[in-house]
This record gives sequence, C-alpha cells and structure tokens, in this order.
Amino acid sequence: MLMEHGKLTEWTKSSYSAVNGDCVEIKAAGRDTVAVRDSKDPHIGILDFATESWSEFLADISRTSPFQN
Repeated sequence: MLMEHGKLTEWTKSSYSAVNGDCVEIKAAGRDTVAVRDSKDPHIGILDFATESWSEFLADISRTSPFQN
C-alpha cells in the first residue's frame, strides 16, 4: 500500500487481518511518515517509518508473499 499525502489520515486495518480482526493498522502520521500499531493492543506503542521505507518494505513482502494469487 503506497502512501499518498493526505490519504489514510485515520487508522486503517490491514486487508490480511485474521478472522478475529487482530492485525496491524497504519495511518499517515505526517507528510513523510507512516505510523504502524497492533490492532489488538493499540495503546502499547506505535512504530513510525519513513514513507519510502514503508513502500520498500511492502514491495519486498509482495514479491515473497505466500498469499499471492
């Protein structure tokens, strides 16, 4: 999921969420930052990533994901 400035201003749950809804959530935390948190315990902490690093991470996952069609 590529981040666009002004998009994902609210927490958005991963489309690969478990049946019980436990997964990660992301949101734009600034112009160049993506915030990531655990949906089952959102108050435990937030990790911040540069948008470029987050996009590279997602690209790497999509190349090696066992969930690809």
